Amino acid sequence: MIIRVKNVSVKFRLSADRVSGLKEYVVKLLQRKKTVYNEFWAVKNVSFELDKGETLGIIGHNGAGKSTLLKVIAGILKPATGIAYVDGNIAPMLELGSGFDYELTGRENIMLNGAILGFSKEFLIEKSEEIIEFSELGHFIDEPIRNYSSGMVARLAFSIATVVNPDILIVDEVLSVGDADFQKKSRARMMELMGGGTTVLFVSHNIGQVKEMCDKVLWLEHGEVMGFGETEEICRKYEVYGK
Repeated sequence: MIIRVKNVSVKFRLSADRVSGLKEYVVKLLQRKKTVYNEFWAVKNVSFELDKGETLGIIGHNGAGKSTLLKVIAGILKPATGIAYVDGNIAPMLELGSGFDYELTGRENIMLNGAILGFSKEFLIEKSEEIIEFSELGHFIDEPIRNYSSGMVARLAFSIATVVNPDILIVDEVLSVGDADFQKKSRARMMELMGGGTTVLFVSHNIGQVKEMCDKVLWLEHGEVMGFGETEEICRKYEVYGK
């Protein structure tokens, strides 16, 4: 197996105090009132396993814990309980552009974001034109990305992350960003990676895409597992649940 998630739970501390303005905040500070926190369990006791080359769709309504779970698997968040075992290198596409410096150009961000993903400088220099060509950014590649649209940022991030065949590709709603032509192109690239043995974790609200691309589905609601298994069966239960 390449991914094993066992009894993973993630807890956040949320402030229970509502401060409506600066004056109220200063008064509270001067009175030395302690901030009261509530515990919020974003993911609760989630377990599943994936073999190499499998594609897992992760579905659920907003706030279900999908992105939080992906961050645990990617090593960005540490679970409060449980373990997430990963055997291989990961290319995470979670919050596209989060590893970018918006004051730098697209070309400069290829080097920056690529380094964050673990690519060597020599490799990125060799692959930079391939990345630029796939992104279809043209002359905008030498513009600061603060001038980019969200779709342009997504295209650049996707092009960098998929320039090689990672062992594990984590994709959070990426295929819904950008124009129709690039969505088709990025979906084809994902299919190519999957055919080459890459294990994919794929979050999407597009159940049609999940049915088309995924071997298995994990369904979460309010952080808890509602179902895990064969794609058609889990998607059917999810669609009935949402009616």
